[in-house]
Amino acid sequence: VQLQAYGGGLEQPGGSLRLSCAASGSILGINAMGWYRQAPGKQRELVATIIRDSSTNYADSVKGRFTISRDMAKNTVYLQMNSLNPEDTAVYYCNAQITTLQGVRVMTNDYWGQGTLVTVSS
Repeated sequence: VQLQAYGGGLEQPGGSLRLSCAASGSILGINAMGWYRQAPGKQRELVATIIRDSSTNYADSVKGRFTISRDMAKNTVYLQMNSLNPEDTAVYYCNAQITTLQGVRVMTNDYWGQGTLVTVSS
């Protein structure tokens, strides 16, 4: 199983970016998916999560600016980021709780993408 994140880059304050993260491999199902971020010198923090395709949760710092969504058929999660500010600068990681068949056992584990850098600067 792999998670591949896309969409990071350099954006000016007030601008927008959209991140995507696709899960691939022998997947039986995916429960929660989410985005976390880690700024230089800081701990990784939750940005947003989505359970199935409806229940969402956001960090207070991004509420009203970021929107998480999911295409369950494509095993893909998105993060639409609007009104970006320099404090949003970080490496963004996607996460998913994925169920797989390992031998004869059905197992659910946390998987992480490789991270994509978002830089907000003028």
